[in-house]
Amino acid sequence: MSQKVAAQASPWIDSWNILIANSHASLSWTPNPQAVVSRGDDGTDSNNAGTLYNDIAAAYACALRWKITGTTAYADKAVQIMNAWSSTLTKIGGTTGANSDYDGILLAGIQGYQFANAGEIMRTYSGWTATDFASFQSMMLNIFYPVNHGALPGALVVYSNWDLCCVASIMAIGVLCDNQSVFDEAVTYFKTGLGNGAIAQTLYYLHPGYLGQTQESGRDQGHDTLSIAHLGAICQMAWNQSVDLFSYNNNSLLAAAEYVAKGNLIQSGTTYYTIPFATYTNASVTDTAFSTSAQGTIRPCWTLIYHHYVNLQGIAAPYTGKMMTVVGTEGGGGNYGPNTGGYDQLGYGTLTCTRDPIASGVAPSGLTAFVSEGSVTLSWWGTAYATSYNVQRSTTSGGSYTTIATGITDLLTYTDSGLAAGTYYYVVSAETPTGETAVSNEAAAVTAVQLQTYLTFDASSGTAAADSSGNGHAGTLVGGTSWVAGKTGNAVSLDGSTGYVSLPSDIVLGLADFTIAAWVNCSTSRNWMRVFDFGSNVDHYMMLTTHSSSGVPRFAMTVNGSAGEKGINGTTALPTGEWTHIAVTLSGSLGTLYVNGSAVGTNTAMLLAPFRLGSTSQNWIGHSQYSTDPYFHGLIDEFRIYYNALTADQIATLAAA
Repeated sequence: MSQKVAAQASPWIDSWNILIANSHASLSWTPNPQAVVSRGDDGTDSNNAGTLYNDIAAAYACALRWKITGTTAYADKAVQIMNAWSSTLTKIGGTTGANSDYDGILLAGIQGYQFANAGEIMRTYSGWTATDFASFQSMMLNIFYPVNHGALPGALVVYSNWDLCCVASIMAIGVLCDNQSVFDEAVTYFKTGLGNGAIAQTLYYLHPGYLGQTQESGRDQGHDTLSIAHLGAICQMAWNQSVDLFSYNNNSLLAAAEYVAKGNLIQSGTTYYTIPFATYTNASVTDTAFSTSAQGTIRPCWTLIYHHYVNLQGIAAPYTGKMMTVVGTEGGGGNYGPNTGGYDQLGYGTLTCTRDPIASGVAPSGLTAFVSEGSVTLSWWGTAYATSYNVQRSTTSGGSYTTIATGITDLLTYTDSGLAAGTYYYVVSAETPTGETAVSNEAAAVTAVQLQTYLTFDASSGTAAADSSGNGHAGTLVGGTSWVAGKTGNAVSLDGSTGYVSLPSDIVLGLADFTIAAWVNCSTSRNWMRVFDFGSNVDHYMMLTTHSSSGVPRFAMTVNGSAGEKGINGTTALPTGEWTHIAVTLSGSLGTLYVNGSAVGTNTAMLLAPFRLGSTSQNWIGHSQYSTDPYFHGLIDEFRIYYNALTADQIATLAAA
């Protein structure tokens, strides 16, 4: 930054000029610390949040001016502001309890990560005494952090930006205070948390071409874009600590950014781009369409994301880039840009995050292939400088490949239809001004009905349940599980207390259309005991129970908790003390539940498929993701998972065996 500003190089100098013209970056700024600061009114505290966020904007602006020019007067001003607050503040106010507006939480999160970032810049300044720096660290750790930490929920009841600002603050405080456990808390929550600020819930639904529908996209675009801003801040702070969250789960941040950017861009005239939307439901809301409220919101958050993916990683980010251009040169505190002001981000991203252009992009990457109703849908990440993409297919892994599509320029997706039953292998290359790139990773797709896992349970000792499919998906007997005579040969007996069978991680990661079938012999009829439950936690799972709360079989799948389940219910309770064949299939959006070879329930709007669960580490036969649900009590035999949906006749044949 210092070099670019000294050289008067655009666009860095343009953002710098906005910075130095901002009143917050002035040596005449006078801090106004408060003992108690509140964004809302909880009955005892006044709404005086502006005193905090204006002073933080001033501290950050002055810190940047010192860091870039070396002028110590600005360092002294930043230190003066931070010392004033650390010697005065005793409480973050605002309503923060259940059924509240969470104003105090938002204040502690949004302003917390900003203040910690300003302090981190200044920590190397010799004029900030060790005692005063320790006092600032103490304020962040003892006043801001407890609100951040206490706000992260164990259930999906809040909007994503409420969680994300707290994750950002926790991460920033962990860095500022050299506290590894606090930093790790933020990283862990980002990856596996149970609230909407965890990336697996923030990015609700991945549309073809890696447009990642966000949790707040049906709420309004002011809050939706704020979630993107927080995600970028979190990933950048982690990156600076050598933790790569940008690429986590196949570039989830970029998928979310591309979706939100496209939905807030005008395609022509006054008409915005059409954006796909999958109905979203949680315990609090149901959203059925991309919200047009505040559509076109300007936020200074796109430069960071664009330059990381494009000019550091060589990955294309076309809609993020277009939005960055629309926003223009990014300002900060109170002067974000030509159209808006505000204090929700640190800002000045054009100055702090712009990178020189990368010489060339990488090959297309992240290629996936999923089968629905016999067709294969491909998605991939593009490359910087690509002008178009080519899709190639083979019936042999590693080729040779035949080109089946060329000239793909917009959404990076292709659907291969009309295929015979079999296994196909795909790669993608890009055309660039300097020639064709190398090909992407290879993705395989199985269009035939084919066994993926087959546990006959015919052993008589040990804890290993062999997989007769040949795919190496053996199960492991856990707890009160034993071998007994079964429907065919032997079976596993689960004691209803601690017994279950554990299957390998990611057992259904590659499945879209599928069939799962088994023989069960229930000893009891306790509600919610599972035939199987594959997932990672109570937010992400697919399960089959013999007895739901209505006493009938139910299959369900969700990526955002029980309120978001897409399910199929049976009509009659399963008997106890006798063998029953039970199966579930998915073909496109049609899910069907079978008992003893007959369809007993359907759902024509099964929005989800197994691959949408992402990586799963808790894949169990006889055990639930919910710790309060009972273990299965009875016998299970002939457990099968298939690629693609068996027909009704094929299910009937299984049930007659």
